[in-house]
Order: sequence, then structure tokens, then C-alpha cells
Amino acid sequence: MIDVQTLTTPRFTMRPLQREDCAALYPTLSDPDQCLYLTRPAFESEDELWGWLADPAWPGMTWIAVDAQGEVAGRFVAHTAHQEGVEEIGYIVCSHAQGQGVAKECTAALIAHRFASGARKLTAEVDTRNTASVRLLESLGFTREAHFRKHEVTHIGMCDVYWYGKLKENV
Repeated sequence: MIDVQTLTTPRFTMRPLQREDCAALYPTLSDPDQCLYLTRPAFESEDELWGWLADPAWPGMTWIAVDAQGEVAGRFVAHTAHQEGVEEIGYIVCSHAQGQGVAKECTAALIAHRFASGARKLTAEVDTRNTASVRLLESLGFTREAHFRKHEVTHIGMCDVYWYGKLKENV
């Protein structure tokens, strides 16, 4: 198991995943509109979601952002990409917390942590229609490195994706 260090931001504690987080994430991850840009459709049960969140074969790290009242605000991930030193990041903010700057604050903390932990480059793959994610990455200094046309088949069909990158020396 990969050791996930607790991170802090001005408003959130980002801690390792716990079983009870599944119930907090389920309302968002069971909503087809919220899952539109995931590679898979919305989850049909908490058990199915927990199987995905806690999959022992997944080689990444998960942080759960919790506010001062203990309410889960989102899930943030990082995993080694195609080469040592290159990591892909991802994020999803719970529907009740969207539009409040959670993604920017917590992703910025994740970026700083991963670079401090030895990553030389961070990447993110985004469905080209996901304008909120595109805006977030660009606001955090990521550069669009590629536009892959008809690149990925998901539950909504064939998708174009943007590939974003951020180099450590550009921090």
C-alpha cells in the first residue's frame, strides 16, 4: 500500500481515503450529470463505488478533502504515469461544494506536494468538453500539450481529450 501523507490548505485537510468516505462521495458519483466526463458511467451502489475507490490493483494515491466541520468536499489523486518522475493527477469535487474554489485550493496543494516528493512533471487528461477542468488546469499553470482527436471511448461515446502538463521548474 502506498503511504499517503496528510496535506493541509487554508480551508481543508486532505487525508487518506477511509471506508466512510464512500457514503459522502456517492451522491456525486452516482449522478450521471456529475459523471459525464468520467471514463465510466455513474455508480449504481455504494459497494460498486467502494470497489472502484479502494481497488488494490490501482497504483495511485488518493486524498479526501475534508472541511473544518468534517464534511467531505472532494477526491484528489496522483499516480505514476508512463515514466518515473511523471505523474498524472485527477480530481472530483462533491456537487454540494462545487463553485467554491475547492478544486483550485486542493489541487494547488497536491501539485506542491507531488513536486516536493520528487515528481518532475505532472499531467492531466481532460475531455475537451469539460470546460471547468480546462479552466482549472490553465489557472494552475498547466500547458495544453496535445489535443488527441477521437482518442478515448467512454460511456458517452468517442471523446477528444486534451493532455495538459506542468513542469517542476515552472513552479
